[in-house]
Amino acid sequence: MTQPSVPPLRLREKLATLGPDNLSDTELLAIFISSGSGKKSCLQLAQELIRHCGDLRAVINADPQTFKKINGLGDVRYLQIQAAREICRRSDFISLQKDTQLNNSQATFTFMKRQLRDRKNETFAALFLDNQHRVISYEELFHGTINSSSVHARPLVQRVLSLNAAAVIIAHNHPSGLPDPSKDDIDVTQRLCHALELVDVRLLDHLIIGDNEVYSIMSKTKWTCH
Repeated sequence: MTQPSVPPLRLREKLATLGPDNLSDTELLAIFISSGSGKKSCLQLAQELIRHCGDLRAVINADPQTFKKINGLGDVRYLQIQAAREICRRSDFISLQKDTQLNNSQATFTFMKRQLRDRKNETFAALFLDNQHRVISYEELFHGTINSSSVHARPLVQRVLSLNAAAVIIAHNHPSGLPDPSKDDIDVTQRLCHALELVDVRLLDHLIIGDNEVYSIMSKTKWTCH
C-alpha cells in the first residue's frame, strides 16, 4: 500500500494550530517537500534527507549531488530549497536596511554570520554605509584564502567611491568555525583602514565569522551569535 502523496493532514493542522515553532525540523521539511514519491511519504523523505545530511542547516546548504542521493528527491525540490534560502537572505538584508544607525550592533553580527558562516571557502564581504551609517549595499569582493596578498585595497576603494559611501564594515568567514584572527587578518585590516582614510572613509570594523561566534578586530572582542 503506497503512502499518501501529500503531507499528512495532522502536520498541516499542527502547523495551523500551534504555529511553526512547535514543529520539528523533520516536520517542517516534510511540509516543504509537500508530496511523496513512490512508496515514500514526504515525512519519510524528510527523515532520510536530514539523516543523510546531518541536520536541517546541512540540508539547506547541501550541493545538488548530495541532495539528490535520496531516492525520490530531484531538481525541483532542490531548486525550491535554494529559492527559499535566497528569500531568507534577502529578507535579512531588508531588515538590516531598516536600522537607522548601523555600527557594531547584534543585527550586524547576525546578518554577516548568516551570509558567510556556511561558505566552504573564505569569502570577504563589505557593508557600505552612508554618513549616517545606514546601509547602502552588501557585496562580496574576494573568495579564497584571505591574506595580505589576496585582498586588494583598490576594488574596495573603487566601490566606496562608486557608491558614495562614508563608512565600511568588512567581514570574512573562517571555514574552520573558529573566529580567532590570524596575523594576516590584522595586516589586512590595517592596510585597508589606511587606504580608506586616504579617501576620507571610515573602516568601522573587520568582523571574523565563525560558526556561532563573531570576532571584532577593532574592539578585540568575541561575541556569541546564534
